[in-house]
Amino acid sequence: MVVRIVGAWWLLYVGHRNGKSLHDMLAAWDGQWMLALAGHGYDHLPANLTDAHGHLTTDTAYAFFPGYPMVVRAVDTLPGMSTYAAAILTSLVAGAAATVAAYRIGHWCALRRWPGDEQRADQAGLIMAVLFAATPMSVVLTMAYTEAIYCAFAGWALWMILEKRWIAAGLLTMCAGLTRTTAVGLIAVLLIAAFLSRRDGWRPWVGAALAPLGWLFWMVFVGIRVGSPTGWFRIQSNGWDTRFDAGAATLRYLVDTLSLNQTAGDVITAWVILATVVLIVLAFVTRLPWQVSVYGTLAASTVLLSTGLMNSRVRLLLPAFVLLTPVALALAQRSRTTQVTVGAVATVTSAWFGAYMLGIYPYAI
Repeated sequence: MVVRIVGAWWLLYVGHRNGKSLHDMLAAWDGQWMLALAGHGYDHLPANLTDAHGHLTTDTAYAFFPGYPMVVRAVDTLPGMSTYAAAILTSLVAGAAATVAAYRIGHWCALRRWPGDEQRADQAGLIMAVLFAATPMSVVLTMAYTEAIYCAFAGWALWMILEKRWIAAGLLTMCAGLTRTTAVGLIAVLLIAAFLSRRDGWRPWVGAALAPLGWLFWMVFVGIRVGSPTGWFRIQSNGWDTRFDAGAATLRYLVDTLSLNQTAGDVITAWVILATVVLIVLAFVTRLPWQVSVYGTLAASTVLLSTGLMNSRVRLLLPAFVLLTPVALALAQRSRTTQVTVGAVATVTSAWFGAYMLGIYPYAI
């Protein structure tokens, strides 16, 4: 709560100094797509909404998954609720749920490392929650974007996998698959975990069967609409230049940005990308539960190994928040002063960067 209040206050101030309203900043860029999809559906969108090349075809909107707009539309039916208010409320509630999931994951991993040490596990969980809430682009958790609801579904699904609650894990993964394509990593983890627990009865099999249904539904639906089994990927590629390239575009971006770029947004984005790679290594070196390490790696890989808008990378990496677990576990062994200092610095840095990217940085996030 404190992290979000600090971020909102600074965002409001930066917006005022730069002639931008808080209302508009929280619905900027893709937020306009989410609001339009929730309010008008996929086939009656305003003509001003376009892809990265300024085009709007009959298929462009289908690049966006339906989960978040569907929830917003449902919340919008409440008395006195507008589409905008429904979108922000959905993200706020989902962001809070995702933060609790981050606490649960940190707590679970700490108990595995220090069996019976409930106090240290609580510290690790709380630190994990703070680190998640204070990631560089955590401002998106209060915006009309899909990150908050996806992280809520994915975070709780991963905890259910760790707890071997297969039906709940399958249902949550199915919901995550209706929200973002990042869910493919989560689906893979659940399928592997269920296979490894195949002798535990019928529940792992049901969880595994449920997990991919959300993502597969959207892939098939869009494929039928455009007449191609790879229809969704084609829309992404044509509209936003997003395609798998084994990390070549990311590497070029890093080299160019760190040697030539003078924009704070791009330079920090480059360092966040490098930090993510380090966190992937740490996840395996510190022997986190394989479910956490593999999911975090796959979630980050969908971003780092593809082309697309590089200035959106910090936001797109948010679903890989479980990679922060080694940091939380390390801080749980430090003094309270160190923990509070790190949390305060992370909170202030997150507030500044989020406000900078929304209020000053001239490109899409």
